[in-house]
Amino acid sequence: MKHIYFFTGFPGFISHQLIKELLRRDASVDKIYLLVLPHQVKKAEDDIKSIQQTMAGSAVQFEVVQGDITKTNLNISPQQNVKLRSEITHVFHLAAIYDLAVDEKTAQLVNVKGTENVNNWVKDLAQLDRYIYFSTAYVAGTREGVLYENELVKPSSFKNHYERTKYDAEVLVERLKSDGVPVTIIRPGIVKGHSKTGETVKFDGPYFILNFLDRMRFLPFNPYIGSKTDSVVNLVPIDYIIQATAYLALYKEGTGKTYHLTDPEPSTATEIYELFVKELFNRNPLGMIPMGVSNLFLSIKSVRTYLGIEKEAMEYFTWKGRFDCSIAQADLTGSGIVCPRFRDGVPAMVEFYLKHKQEKNYQISIK
Repeated sequence: MKHIYFFTGFPGFISHQLIKELLRRDASVDKIYLLVLPHQVKKAEDDIKSIQQTMAGSAVQFEVVQGDITKTNLNISPQQNVKLRSEITHVFHLAAIYDLAVDEKTAQLVNVKGTENVNNWVKDLAQLDRYIYFSTAYVAGTREGVLYENELVKPSSFKNHYERTKYDAEVLVERLKSDGVPVTIIRPGIVKGHSKTGETVKFDGPYFILNFLDRMRFLPFNPYIGSKTDSVVNLVPIDYIIQATAYLALYKEGTGKTYHLTDPEPSTATEIYELFVKELFNRNPLGMIPMGVSNLFLSIKSVRTYLGIEKEAMEYFTWKGRFDCSIAQADLTGSGIVCPRFRDGVPAMVEFYLKHKQEKNYQISIK
């Protein structure tokens, strides 16, 4: 049976890389439909050309479908919907607002309402073999301790609107399992650049620490931000996320499962900071800025902008949750896909950062 893919979240770095990996792995894929917002059609077409050049020799067809997940029936024309509903075998829902500082209204519209619309659309697909939904391991919110893949427990609170709306969206997708929809939920950790090349498309998450260190390089020493801690930060390279997702999306026993694509041996916040300081300046951190003082300064927008840090990101360096990824690790056994160690990727990560730190398209707008 030929596989016909449908993607939301294109053009985007993850969807772009995932499509290339799927083309390498799936000899049965025949066509890929890409749901694209009208103002992004030109970029989508350019990205398709890039993929085709990279995958020279592939006969897979691409078709841009103009639409919007925040609209009923994804704002796809009725005539085109009839055709899509009779063909699609695999849906990859990646479209979302990933910004930790996103406002509640926007996050609710895109992450929750958008996912509800995709869910309703998916239920009418006659040939559906798999619905792959991109969630986040951080649907756990402020829950701490060991967090399991087969849990979806509402926490007492969330660190930001991003986490809350992704939790609400995953609840909606989880319900589809009981309706017989062949769902696979992917929960990545904090995604960083490629483990070998360092390539990424934006400097957020751990790159905020690189921004801070780089913009404070005039200091004679590099103080710790807060006391040394055993809190871990689950940073996962994009290549692991892409390879594991492509494999699990085609893995027959993956239907009905939720996977933590997280580092089984994550580094602590302190270790990450020390590795960055060593790689940037060839020295160890010295002294300490109390976390309370750091948060006070980061409450001032001009300071956040100068340092290139979102205040919301700092909570991830003190949070004490640990993700169990036993199900993902078990199902990846024999695939050759393993999560690279964070420390091994630091040189490439820092090198890529230093090369591109002055380019505005990599730096996110600080709110």
